Amino acid sequence: MGSGPADPRVVAGYDDRSAWRRDTLSEDGIGWIGAHGGAGASTLTRLLGGTDIGCRWPDPALAEPAQVMVVGRTNLDGLRAVSRALHAMRDGRHPAGMRLLGVVLIADAPGGLPAPLLGRIRLLRSIAPVHRLPWIPSYRVGEQPKRPPRQLSRLAAVVGPQVERRRQP
Repeated sequence: MGSGPADPRVVAGYDDRSAWRRDTLSEDGIGWIGAHGGAGASTLTRLLGGTDIGCRWPDPALAEPAQVMVVGRTNLDGLRAVSRALHAMRDGRHPAGMRLLGVVLIADAPGGLPAPLLGRIRLLRSIAPVHRLPWIPSYRVGEQPKRPPRQLSRLAAVVGPQVERRRQP
């Protein structure tokens, strides 16, 4: 005899996950979506707060934030991954109620970018607000820089109200 809903030994309650399932995203906080592995979503969560959603859309069942930033590196693969995420959003392949605040591009190496990559960034800017963060060697080894870059302060000003709202009871 198997255990199932008709089995008198089974007690409904905590195993009835559908009773606990939410069907909308949270209006509180901000979520960081990595367009690809190693994009920097975890680092931004650590530095600025919010929710590290990973390389997927926010999940209403987890009460994840409706307001999101897509994060990617400035190399060709990273910019392509960001483009794919934005195209998926344009096509409606994201949870209902999700709202893109912008894109965060984190430098993949020190120095300037070649013209073809700058052209891709210009294209992304025509679709969504883009925030660029420079290469910070100390972040690579998990340390804080002596002085955070001004671009990070600007990004903090953009997402700050959403992060603060999430921290309140």
